[in-house]
Order: sequence, then C-alpha cells, then structure tokens
Amino acid sequence: MRPEKKKEDERQRIPTGMFDAGQSRSTHLKLSLFGLCIIVLVGIAGYRAIEHWSLLDSLFMTIITLTTVGYGEVNPLSPAGRIFTVVLITLGVGFVAYTIGSLTHWMVETQLRHILGRRRLQKQIEKLEGHYIVCGFGRMGTTICEGMINKKVPVIVIEKEGEVLEKIISSDEYLYIQGDATDDETLLAAGIRRAQGLIAVAASDTANVYITLTARQLNPELFILSRAEDDSAGRKLKQAGATRVISPYQIGARRMLMAIIRPAVIDFLDAAMFEDIDLQMEEHLVNEQSNLSGKSLRESNIRKVHGLSVVAIKRRGGKMLFNPPADTVIENGDKLITIGPLASLEELDKWMD
Repeated sequence: MRPEKKKEDERQRIPTGMFDAGQSRSTHLKLSLFGLCIIVLVGIAGYRAIEHWSLLDSLFMTIITLTTVGYGEVNPLSPAGRIFTVVLITLGVGFVAYTIGSLTHWMVETQLRHILGRRRLQKQIEKLEGHYIVCGFGRMGTTICEGMINKKVPVIVIEKEGEVLEKIISSDEYLYIQGDATDDETLLAAGIRRAQGLIAVAASDTANVYITLTARQLNPELFILSRAEDDSAGRKLKQAGATRVISPYQIGARRMLMAIIRPAVIDFLDAAMFEDIDLQMEEHLVNEQSNLSGKSLRESNIRKVHGLSVVAIKRRGGKMLFNPPADTVIENGDKLITIGPLASLEELDKWMD
C-alpha cells in the first residue's frame, strides 16, 4: 500500500512572508552600511582638502564627529573646517543612528526567525506518523530524499553540523534534525517510535551499524534499511537488527551485467520504476478489511476491472510467488506486486480499502 500522502505545505517550516521580510530588512541594512561608508569617505576627503590633515587625523576626526563621543578637535579648525564639521554632524549622526538601529533590528529579527523556525519545525515533526527517517545526506541520501519528496512520502533527515546541514536548511524542502543519528535523543526527536522506517546511509559502515543497533532498540518493529560497503559489514548490520541491507557495489555490478546481457529488460524496469510515464510498478498490502482477502486472483478481477497485471505475490512469511496462476488465493498480509497505468494503481488502492 502506498504511504499516506502529505500536503506540500506541511514540508514548509517558515511562512514565506517571514523570509520576504527578512530579505527586505537585510537589503536595508546593506544600503545603510554602504551609505555610512560613503559619509566616512566624504568626511576624510573633506578634512584633508580643507585642513590638509593626514589620513589618520582625518579618519579620527570623522569618526569622533559621527559618533559624538565628545573628544576634542585633533587640530584647531579653520572657519571652513567648522562649517564642514557642522554639515557632517547634521547629515552623518542621524544616518549613524539609523544604521545602528537597522543592524540591531536585523540581529533580533534573525534570531527570532531562527527560534520560530525551529519551533514550527519541531511541531511538524511531532505530528508526523508513518514517516521515514534518513540518516545521512550524502549522494545516496540526497537521491533517496528527492525520490520520497516527489512521491509525497513524509521524510525526516538527520545530519550533523557542516556544509551538508547548511545545504538541507537552504533547500527549504526537508524536515530535519540536527544531531548524531547514533544518539538515542536524536532518534527520539525524529519520532522513531512513530516512524514506518529508517534508512541508514551514513558515510561509514561503522556509523550505520551503530545507527541500526540504536534504532532497533528504540523500536523493535521498525523497518530498517541500511547500506553496506562490504560483506562483513552486511553481516554485522543484520546482527544489529537491519531488516534489509543494500550493497551499492553489488547492485551496481549486477545492473551493469544485466545491461550487457539483457539490455531491453533493464530499459523496461527503469521505465516502469523511475521514469515519468503512465506505466508503473507498485505493491499493495492486503489486510483483513481488504476486499481481496480470501479471494483468488480470478475472483478479484484485478485485470478485468482495473486493467492491472499481478506479476508477483509476496507472502507474509517472505515467500515470493512469481507470475501466480489465476487460482492463487490472496491471503491477509500478502503484498501484491502489480504493473499498469498510474491511475489504475491508485484506483486499486482505494478499492482495496
């Protein structure tokens, strides 16, 4: 059964208007700082031209004039220098005050946006149920998360500090937890006891083993998918409690072999599983309330009514029946592997419920 779809706006952590206001405030601050620099340069140039002071004296006189700290004059001022100082104070002091106010406002607003964003993010995470937790946002983690977002599958990313975390935050597409996925508190904050599954794709096999072990202790019923670089790590992950272990190198090698031996089969599977065409493969869980429970494939009329082909049935115990005959009885807990148009797959999901 396809996981429950979530609305697109549930993944947004902060209202768009708050970002717009922050960007506007940042623009004002930049303009204020730019204007302040111009006034300082004008002050330096004015004292050098009128009083013929050194660069350091001109800079010092400009700063104490704009900040009104009350120091005495660097050197005696001529009448023209005093008039210039009056003009500099009149134009500059107000501008300095405005710049300081803009800077303060920007700092407070930035901190407030961060606090509100974290609170809103945590509230959304606390409301999630049946979601997936992805530990690690490297190349594999990024691809997995993108696919889940496209399929409207709720997902939470766990990542430590660094450029990767900044990438997650700046993308504004994912719910995330900042922390170590091997820590109990981090996994609990990600709602592991309400989650449907966890995917361990950290950078090392050691980290994936610790993540798997911790996750299994916190949720004994959790589906855990983990990546392994070699066979020994795969065995350790199984012992730690991984439901399924994937070795990217083995899968890649097998696909390359199939691409040589049976290229048409690979093209068909890629089109059915990953490409945006009106032909998909899907699995459907049969529960006790399902209309299909206890019926044979012939009696279910899946092909006749919905135009779908049942290519396999996975029994509750894990046995896989490929190309099952028409008299095969559908049992509670079975997973039907079907292929057909996307609209028909969705209709079958609704009809089974």
